[in-house]
Amino acid sequence: MKVRDIYEYIDKIAPFSLQEGYDNSGLVIGSMDSEVRRVLVALDVTKEIAQEAADKGAQLIVTHHPPIFKAIKRLDTDSAAVYLAAHGINVISSHTNFDSAVMNDILCKKLGLSPILPLHVENGVPCGCVCECEKISAIDMAKKIKTALGCKVVRFGDCGKNISRVAVCSGSGGDFLEDAEVLGCDAFITGDVKHSVFIDAHNASMTVFDAGHFDTENIFCEKMRGILSEGLGVQCDVAENNRDILTYEV
Repeated sequence: MKVRDIYEYIDKIAPFSLQEGYDNSGLVIGSMDSEVRRVLVALDVTKEIAQEAADKGAQLIVTHHPPIFKAIKRLDTDSAAVYLAAHGINVISSHTNFDSAVMNDILCKKLGLSPILPLHVENGVPCGCVCECEKISAIDMAKKIKTALGCKVVRFGDCGKNISRVAVCSGSGGDFLEDAEVLGCDAFITGDVKHSVFIDAHNASMTVFDAGHFDTENIFCEKMRGILSEGLGVQCDVAENNRDILTYEV
């Protein structure tokens, strides 16, 4: 099997054409013609994951976040990207295209929520979901999120009312707060929430839950592993070093 075969299979499920203009999804490192016998899946490329791929003889890493976002003007021999290129290890990243096509549906299912409409649509591409649920308090919803996603901590601003309609956006979705408000949501579940977003939500009487970027998107890994191993029959594992690199004192 070649890198091209895996790229084309992912493209059928989460078309790379759906990626945002700022994104760098697709084949980020390597060649479409490279042979692939083993694949590792990870949310990000860290030095530890690059080393793991080399140690395990993986020819391809499939990530959510691209290891290269900005233009590179200097090749740092200590960087993970250069290490992978030097060792002939390819990287395909499925980022905002996966978000639009798959991620938020998985996140809603993980949280026991059923989407009824998209949170935001731009150029015909949906982002996030709006769900209705049985009335639940903010503290009970926070506990539910923490259990479902395995979060170490869930930050939230309790607006003091029960939740029956909730917006969901994986990763960093604070920019869609106004959409959630317009659509009549009592709450918004996302990650990477800025202080100003919490203030705006408070003033709008909406509870915002910050479940973290990693924990709202790490669901990518098992989903992609299943897509590739079951759909293509390729040996595919979630990297052992796929982890939240942050430390929390709680």
